[in-house]
Amino acid sequence: MRYSSRIKPISYFKANAAEILADLNDGAEPMILTQNGEAKAIVQDIRDYEKTQETLAMLKILALGMEDLRAGRTIPWEQAVEQLKSRPRAEDD
Repeated sequence: MRYSSRIKPISYFKANAAEILADLNDGAEPMILTQNGEAKAIVQDIRDYEKTQETLAMLKILALGMEDLRAGRTIPWEQAVEQLKSRPRAEDD
């Protein structure tokens, strides 16, 4: 992935916002916006942003699970299944 062509000053974004948003909607790579020569923001398609957030959430769940494993906070599979079976169901409320 090469971002060098997708680094633009904020003035470029202001002047070309509609075209940039259309490109992003069509699958273009995110755009890095600069201000005074420094990277300040990334503009990306909302679908890509949502996918990234979902991926981060899954990675966090995995990391928490690994932490539980290392700390010994586990129970045997059969016990977990029995606990789930004995839980009151939502429609029973």
